[in-house]
Amino acid sequence: MIRIEIIANQSVYPELIANLEACLPDFLYTSIPLAYGRGRDSYKLGNSTWPETNFVLIAYADDAVEQKVAQIVRYIKLKFPTEGIKLFILHDKNINDPAVS
Repeated sequence: MIRIEIIANQSVYPELIANLEACLPDFLYTSIPLAYGRGRDSYKLGNSTWPETNFVLIAYADDAVEQKVAQIVRYIKLKFPTEGIKLFILHDKNINDPAVS
């Protein structure tokens, strides 16, 4: 079991979700649609000075989907090279299947 976290600019959300759902039809996730913060290159604060915002996507999945998710995120990064897109995958043998918890 792995925990997947994707933090990215709002502008890539539709494309990312479309690709995840097309390639992984049983992919279950939670999306936090509005996230503020500071990345390496810019702020995303949703105000007049820094108007952009991010979203956060969280999913728990079997280890087998890790490479496919990474491939999809790489594709999105290539398609939108100037947008901030980060993928974090946490491996932990203590992560339980959320359907059981």
